[in-house]
Amino acid sequence: MHHLVAPSILSADFANLQADIEMINQSEADWFHVDIMDGVFVPNISFGFPVLSALKRYAQKPLDVHLMIIDPDRYLEQFSAAGASNITVHYEACTHLHRTVHKIKELGCRASVALNPHSPVSQLHDIIDDLDMVLIMSVNPGFGGQTFIERTYTKIQELRLMASGRNDGLLIEIDGGVNHQNAQALLRSGANVLVAGNTVFAASSPTQSISQLKHVSANSFFA
Repeated sequence: MHHLVAPSILSADFANLQADIEMINQSEADWFHVDIMDGVFVPNISFGFPVLSALKRYAQKPLDVHLMIIDPDRYLEQFSAAGASNITVHYEACTHLHRTVHKIKELGCRASVALNPHSPVSQLHDIIDDLDMVLIMSVNPGFGGQTFIERTYTKIQELRLMASGRNDGLLIEIDGGVNHQNAQALLRSGANVLVAGNTVFAASSPTQSISQLKHVSANSFFA
């Protein structure tokens, strides 16, 4: 399959958010990546349902909602109603992960689980069959602009091997420090969804930056 690109709204210009939404609408991006942070699970606060609902009104592409919050089960229905197409919960935040994943699916959303940098992919062995996507954090969650963690490549390879023959259509999303220098290596390791924040929004031409990520040559990445 062709890989997907999901610009992270967290890096957008909030004083001109509608302009950045329209830019993504007109670009070659596939999704809007939306980070929801509660200041408890991660040391930062982003935005909640009103902003997500506003995004949904103007966005012409699916909303990829990443919940960096404690007790996400309390809010799954609200995030679905606010417009989420994909809902990602953290392995580290879910006591009953199987139940959470199937609730997301019942709401009609793609179900995804995120792993923090310290969490091994082996934690997902018993649930890999049920997932639509796994998000591997390649920085410590909470803030943009961090340095990419090199062990991410190995984790992608381990996850792709685990999914082989069990969930061959699994999407593997990478979030944190993704740029034009490491995109090809990420795809070749087995990733197929790239989240990009500063790489897009700090570029002189964000649409060109998205296009470059979309057209990275990765002849040997896993299909």
